[in-house]
Amino acid sequence: MIKRKFGRTQWDVSEIGYGMWGMGGWTESDDLLSAKSLDLAVENGVNFFDTAWAYGHGHSEKLLGDLLRRYPNKKLFTASKIPAKNFKWPAKPEYSLEESYPTSHIVEYTEKTLKNLRSEQLDLMQFHTWDDSWSDREEWQRAVEDLKKSGKIAAMGISVNRWEPENGIKALKTGAFDAVQVIYNIFDQAPEDVLFPLCSALDIAVIARVPFDEGTLTGNITKETKFPEGDWRGTYFVPENLIASAERADLLRPVVPEGMTMAEMALRFITMNKTVNTIIPGMRKEKNVLMNTALSDGKGLPIGLYKELKGHRWDRKPTSWSQ
Repeated sequence: MIKRKFGRTQWDVSEIGYGMWGMGGWTESDDLLSAKSLDLAVENGVNFFDTAWAYGHGHSEKLLGDLLRRYPNKKLFTASKIPAKNFKWPAKPEYSLEESYPTSHIVEYTEKTLKNLRSEQLDLMQFHTWDDSWSDREEWQRAVEDLKKSGKIAAMGISVNRWEPENGIKALKTGAFDAVQVIYNIFDQAPEDVLFPLCSALDIAVIARVPFDEGTLTGNITKETKFPEGDWRGTYFVPENLIASAERADLLRPVVPEGMTMAEMALRFITMNKTVNTIIPGMRKEKNVLMNTALSDGKGLPIGLYKELKGHRWDRKPTSWSQ
């Protein structure tokens, strides 16, 4: 597993991290499968794990805490997120800081996370939503500073809204944040325009989330795909999005190299960008852990294919269903 420096923190984090959203609402029997996948990830060099209180009201955090107990002699980097007080995703300009991240709420949910992890310190805490209209407010800045001084967190970051990679630029310029989490994949290349150059200049770490575009870039979603009742993807892949996404995926199928899956191509595309410090695919099955970790081999993609994939950029605007 290749390691990359995590911005100004200088942590050596695994190029392939682990996104823990998918296991937040699982049953006890599924938790055993989660534990096996997490263990396999550690065995294959993964040392960065991203969760959030919102993933099962702390359930995913507890699974990460269990993992830490199983590997007391390994340094595993922990990252979690504070939900907005109004529990609405994404943040919108009309949501005030007071209804989203008042100081008492920031402290309360940091302590909840530490309790779930059974740890005294979290490596990286993040605001789970963000709107740049809050950037100049001193309240959250003091709260973050106090959490660092008290040793409850080592670093702080933000997770920016879907398809709004520049709604966080002002915040990053305050100097209060050490990392930013953003959607970045073959389709969503907009972070390269402004966000990535700023992160490079300020030595802010970049966490690339949604590397498979919620499943489109695995090659498994078609215009006929149906999702089980209760599956979040059913609310995201409304007909308008499902058809457009499937058509975009169809355009990629002819360029997938022989012997490579579309999912592998999608991850390798992201590894080609050296501004990205870690990628956090969800890996609920052991076979996915093995596939994703195996591609951290420094080979990336042939430069001709990489340039061709750059032409598949798809700029989108937030909608009622994009969440």
